[in-house]
Amino acid sequence: MLGGTIIGHLAGIITVSMWGYSFVSSKVLLDNGLGPVEIYVLRFMLAYAIVLCLNHRKLFAQSLRDEALFAVCGLCAGSLYFIAENTALGYTLTTNVSLLTSMSPLITALLVALVYKTEKLGIGTWVGSAIAIMGVACVVFNSSSSLEVRPLGDFLSLAAAFSWAVYSLVLRRLNAGYDVWFITRKTFFYGLVTAVPFLLFERDTVDLLEALQRPEVYGNLLFLGLGASTAAYVLWALTVRQVGAVKANNYMYLQSIVTLLVSALVLGEKITLLGCVGIVLIIGGLWLGENINKYLARNV
Repeated sequence: MLGGTIIGHLAGIITVSMWGYSFVSSKVLLDNGLGPVEIYVLRFMLAYAIVLCLNHRKLFAQSLRDEALFAVCGLCAGSLYFIAENTALGYTLTTNVSLLTSMSPLITALLVALVYKTEKLGIGTWVGSAIAIMGVACVVFNSSSSLEVRPLGDFLSLAAAFSWAVYSLVLRRLNAGYDVWFITRKTFFYGLVTAVPFLLFERDTVDLLEALQRPEVYGNLLFLGLGASTAAYVLWALTVRQVGAVKANNYMYLQSIVTLLVSALVLGEKITLLGCVGIVLIIGGLWLGENINKYLARNV
């Protein structure tokens, strides 16, 4: 059991590292003329084809209810999440999007407490959440030296975080009856299906065949499809199964550190002192909240 938990934590660290880098990959693709929906569909078509080859014997879930839950997973962890995230990258800094979407641990904890009445939030969670929210405010203002908020990009980032929290809650239920490959394949399938309406309304911005011949385009698409989608989703389902939805989502905070470093090195994005304060507050709030709860559990 202990070994399984260690594997779950390791899988979580690897996953969020790939997801942290994925923000930069998506930004590069946007800068090369690809649209937000186009990027999502291309990466997940590749990912779905791979997973389908590896897991294709069982096509449907055990019940219509579970099939509907898989559709919710595809919508929340697929089309809604990534289209909101990719669109946000066009309106605010890459680091902002990474940090704001990493608020999903807090939202997940709140949703778990609402849905599962037996799971109450400790005082540490509330204290940590208050500190993290102050950090979010700092991050929101980081993208402008004149303290002018970029509301659309920030709102879309937070909407993506809420969408991911709903996915984590549903995934918790599905993990009890299905293996990670089946869950991943169904999530990809419904994510692609629910993206079709968005794709119909996206305007063509670049010659796709010409763009796919550029190393920076096909290289980043391969990483997003093979690494940040196929491998990462399987590893994430394993993480949630081994350590639970709330603890697994705490790892989402770490992706902001990866994005911060890579976006500064690759994209040349400047991170202000206010943005750094926000990072410290968000991650510090998470750490403090968890440790307060542990202390109270041991001594009260």
